[in-house]
Amino acid sequence: MISYKFTDPEIKDILKTIVIIYDTREQQNSHILSYFDKKGIAYKKQKLDVGDYSCVIPKNPNMGIMRDIYLKSVVERKASVDEICSNLQKSTQTAFENELVRSQEYKFVLFVEQSDFDERLINGVYTSQYDPPKLKARLESFKAKYNFEIVPMDKKMIGHNIYHRFYYQARHILKTGNI
Repeated sequence: MISYKFTDPEIKDILKTIVIIYDTREQQNSHILSYFDKKGIAYKKQKLDVGDYSCVIPKNPNMGIMRDIYLKSVVERKASVDEICSNLQKSTQTAFENELVRSQEYKFVLFVEQSDFDERLINGVYTSQYDPPKLKARLESFKAKYNFEIVPMDKKMIGHNIYHRFYYQARHILKTGNI
């Protein structure tokens, strides 16, 4: 690890260059990319081993950043409780849990594009036949075992929250100087 001391104006300039990466397998994300376009946020499509979104601070030799700095942070995006239930079916559970295993070296969060996710989960308002208390227990067990959070939000806020999650993580890295 290299330690740098950046001034506040330098940090502000570097943060303008961050690039959001989205996985090549990510689907139905035009609303997110539209948000990035509208706000002038740089993004690129690239294969990610974990998650749907990540971030890079591009190399900037003028600032002493000699190579790209990839944040050890990822966002997994799910559309709804129904999509999560489908990931927990026997045929797909292994892939979902394998991703959680791989996520252990990252700051990992699962954003769900359903602001009433918790209410739907508790009341069984989803298409799966999964018993609500058992589904809640299963998800809480996964969260405890793999150290991540599930964050429900309105679909129109997902792009904003993806960007700001990475922006402030990058800012923290630059402020502490531990690159």
